[in-house]
Amino acid sequence: MPHSLQTDGEARRSFDSSEMGALAHLYRGEVYRSTIWRTRLDNTTNWSIVTMGIALSSSFSSPEASPLPLILVGLLVAVFLTFEARRYRYFNVWRARARWMETHFYAPMLRGEEQAAFWRDVLAKDYTHPRHHITLWRAMGRRLRRNYVWIFAIQVAAYLGKLIIHPTPAAHFGEVVTRAAIGPIPGWAVLTAGLLYNGGWLAFGLWSLYQDRAKHGDVGKKVAMG
Repeated sequence: MPHSLQTDGEARRSFDSSEMGALAHLYRGEVYRSTIWRTRLDNTTNWSIVTMGIALSSSFSSPEASPLPLILVGLLVAVFLTFEARRYRYFNVWRARARWMETHFYAPMLRGEEQAAFWRDVLAKDYTHPRHHITLWRAMGRRLRRNYVWIFAIQVAAYLGKLIIHPTPAAHFGEVVTRAAIGPIPGWAVLTAGLLYNGGWLAFGLWSLYQDRAKHGDVGKKVAMG
């Protein structure tokens, strides 16, 4: 299997056996680091699920219990989403490097093909000048679409369910609006704020999806650093 590369018609030196071994260890290191940060992402999601469970238990503990915890937990979940997006930016660095080597080094080697010339330079530049490959906003959008949209959906369903069935089943929509009141804040204002809040997350998720596809194309069509 040839390992020589071509750049502008000029041959690149092949990897010798020691360099091949070093590259293999480098790949293992990047996979290990991505696994560690993947675990940290899961931990943040677990925090959101646990706090959502606590809010559900508190609000549904009795018919007279307040639905307010289900509103407050939505704000706390948004904080956890921000934390997870920050962690995802680090995870994405290690994941992208490992995936880059898989695509441009190991895959051509397995197929017995000539390797592309540019992949060494891209990887070397990423080690020389390390940076995040994705913005915080796009990272938040990815985590929202893959995990947190379902957590927010459960929150909304539980909150509306609480208003409808407790303390007694609501006879009409006006009664649901009345129950949504928080102190001096009327129910219609609370429900409108909730609609804008969750609608904003939905719009943000769609916008981030558009940004991802604008940079990388459809899923599976391109492999890039980030």
